[in-house]
Amino acid sequence: MAGKKILMIVGDFGEDYEVMVPFQALKMVGHEVHAACPGKRSGETIATAIHDFEGQQTYSEKRGHNFALNATWSEVKPENYDALLLAGGRAPEYLRLDASVIKAVQHFAQAGKPIAAICHGIQILTAADVVKGRKLTAYPAVKPEVVSAGGTWVDTKIDGVCVDGSLVTAPAWPAHPTWLAEFLKVLGTRIEHGELKAAA
Repeated sequence: MAGKKILMIVGDFGEDYEVMVPFQALKMVGHEVHAACPGKRSGETIATAIHDFEGQQTYSEKRGHNFALNATWSEVKPENYDALLLAGGRAPEYLRLDASVIKAVQHFAQAGKPIAAICHGIQILTAADVVKGRKLTAYPAVKPEVVSAGGTWVDTKIDGVCVDGSLVTAPAWPAHPTWLAEFLKVLGTRIEHGELKAAA
């Protein structure tokens, strides 16, 4: 089968792993992934941030890699995509203020298309008012926003995942193996003998 067409909405100081790993992993198994940032064009870069858990009361933050965009935000048409992915980090706190981001996210939610969000990426979902009545998780500091937006908070371990229909959420990058595996299931992806297959 042909791979799905997936939109990743990213921005400066998105979490390094949460931008890089899903982008590369989904492409590796045959999906087409477009990473786009409001105000930027294909070929431009975003700066990423590395969030780590080193024993303090919250995560630490360091400068990450530059990540090259492969899509131009002003040319993105959400209706042309099969699924949406929202990375975490600091980018979501300002991306959610962009009306075009909110409109795009609402398209995916209203159309029932698969959405994967991790860590602070869930802040974009709460701002778009698309979590009411849904079960989800996020980085623990985002719990008050989830509850205020009408979502049902699900406690998971840092490497856990929550699946509610087409919505796949996780608390942070240690959850990548389970989060991405569940997202692939929602996308209908099976890999047999190195070849992408449609789900039965």
